Amino acid sequence: MPRDTLSEVSDDALLLLFAQGDSDASRVLTARLLPRVYHQARRMLGDQSEAEDVAQDAMMRLWRMAPDWEQGGAKVTTWLYRVTANLCTDRLRKRRSTGLDDVEEPADPAPGAEQRLQTRARADALQQALDSLPERQRQAVVLRHIEGLSNPEIAEIMEISTEAVESLTARGKRALAAVFAGRRDELGIAEDD
Repeated sequence: MPRDTLSEVSDDALLLLFAQGDSDASRVLTARLLPRVYHQARRMLGDQSEAEDVAQDAMMRLWRMAPDWEQGGAKVTTWLYRVTANLCTDRLRKRRSTGLDDVEEPADPAPGAEQRLQTRARADALQQALDSLPERQRQAVVLRHIEGLSNPEIAEIMEISTEAVESLTARGKRALAAVFAGRRDELGIAEDD
C-alpha cells in the first residue's frame, strides 16, 4: 500500500499490516502513537528520560503482540494507554521503594525569554500538583484532561467503571484547583483559565 494512503488507515489496520511485514505501516503507526504515549508517561512520571524509556517499551510491546491482535476488539490506543499506565505505575512503585522521590530534577539549563520561563513555571507547577495527587487520581486526570481521552476509554484502560473515572477526575480537579488557588498571580493565570 502506498505510504501516503497509510496515513488514512485505522490503527487496527496498520497494526495488522505491520504484523504481515509492512514496515511503512509501522512507521506511520509509530509516528501517530509514540508522541501520545510519551506525553502520557511524561505527565505520569514527571521525568523526560523515564518517559522516553516507558514510551519505547510500550511501543515494543505493541509490536511484539501485533501478530496476535484481534481486530474489532479493544482500540489500539486504549490497549497502548493501558500498557503505558501500567509501566508508569511500576516505575512509580519502584521509586518509592528505592527513595528516588528525594532526588530533585535538575533545572533546565537552556536560556529563554520571560514567556518561556513562565510557561516552564506553569508546567513545573502542574507537574508538582499532579505529583501531589494519589496515583489513581493522577492517572485519571492525565488521561482525561491532558491526553483528552473519554471517560469510557479511561475506564477501560484503568479497568474501573465510568462512574469511578468521573469521581477520580472530579476529586483530582478539585485538589488541583485548591493547589493553584493561591498561585494565580505568581503563575500569570487569569481567573477564567
